[in-house]
Amino acid sequence: MEKNSVVTFGEVMLRLATPGNLRFDQCDTLSSTFGGGEANVAVSLANYGIPVSFVSRLPENDIADSCIRELKGLGVDTSQILRGGKRMGIYFLEAGAVSRASKVIYDRLHSALSELSPGMIDWDRVFDSAGWFHWTGITPAVSDSAAAVCQEAIEAANRKGIIVSTDLNYRKNLWNYGKTAREIIPGLVAGCDVVLGNEEDAAMALDIHPDGVDVTKGQVDAEAYLSVSQKIMEQFPRCKKVITTLRGSISANHNTWSGVLYDGDKLYKAPDYDITHIVDRVGGGDSFMGGLIYGLLTYKKDMQSALNFAVAASCLKHTIYGDYNRVSVAEVEKLMGGDASGRVSR
Repeated sequence: MEKNSVVTFGEVMLRLATPGNLRFDQCDTLSSTFGGGEANVAVSLANYGIPVSFVSRLPENDIADSCIRELKGLGVDTSQILRGGKRMGIYFLEAGAVSRASKVIYDRLHSALSELSPGMIDWDRVFDSAGWFHWTGITPAVSDSAAAVCQEAIEAANRKGIIVSTDLNYRKNLWNYGKTAREIIPGLVAGCDVVLGNEEDAAMALDIHPDGVDVTKGQVDAEAYLSVSQKIMEQFPRCKKVITTLRGSISANHNTWSGVLYDGDKLYKAPDYDITHIVDRVGGGDSFMGGLIYGLLTYKKDMQSALNFAVAASCLKHTIYGDYNRVSVAEVEKLMGGDASGRVSR
């Protein structure tokens, strides 16, 4: 792997979604694709030309084989995926509409990744020439042993001087093995250089709250997040950048979208996007993270451009069905430049 390569670690799942906006009890068919937070980030980075390796554990069966083939086809290095365990994790998706929210049902108990344990992955070898490691708060929520492996990976990355990023990604329906996010996540975040989240993630995982924010009203105030960013940096001295996604949920199909980045000196604010006809918002945060890593690697010290790229990339993801953000750098840069017309390219 190249020196500027990125490693992501987590569970990729079979996604089974209801067609259109049907409810679970209305349909007799489900559309199958693959997805999962860290795999989604890896696909974004591969699309942008960044060498990226995805680390996970999948069983030896045809479904897992199909998933690996797809990731390979999308440019992701899958050579670090362990094979073993009895089943692949699944999640069921019912897409919402207007005032009815989308619904996710997880089926991940005893999945191959949830039964991963420390010592099974040679992290020193995985990180041999990597420059960046990314994990999310979803992985330690899956099982106690997965949390321990996540800790093992972060410590190995820290020893090698690799940049470590996290998306806090609080998922209340996953924390079912006897420990809470607030018991586990802070110890993992302590080893991170870059932290991404939103108002719920910061509150539920780190017990840090923004002032004066009510996302149910469809508007968010970027300045309200400055104190949160400062508190995170005070609590976690290793952290150099705190990024917050700003989503205003007007309805299931209509969101406002932006983000802020704090580097310890200045709070940067991205342009606001009004996403009026959402195709699929699942993976929106992952597409932001993929865009952010690309931006920080590409624009170096230009924090404004790095943030703008992340927000534009994730805005485009809302127009694409499935977990993966299948867009190019040129498409993101076009939107960054202000062209949101959607005119036919020919």
